[in-house]
Amino acid sequence: MLTMLKTDLGIMTSTAYDVRLTQLLTAAEQAIIREGASTLDASEISDMELIVMYAAWLWRKRDSMEGMPRMLRYKLNNRVLGEKAGDQDG
Repeated sequence: MLTMLKTDLGIMTSTAYDVRLTQLLTAAEQAIIREGASTLDASEISDMELIVMYAAWLWRKRDSMEGMPRMLRYKLNNRVLGEKAGDQDG
């Protein structure tokens, strides 16, 4: 997931942020679980993508303090509601 996140953020050539980005991936996963996705599975591609999207938003908002993008909120809501309905992919 670290490689996916670094690609999203456009910082593939540097390892300077790897520790911080790894922490953001963990924080994103925990936040998604707190939102209600208790069966989140970081080995599933759709869940990996959600974690990476969330972590990328955490990274970007540190400067702008922007709210959660609608696309991310939509994907997160679908994941949580899908889990409640028995469809883990949302």
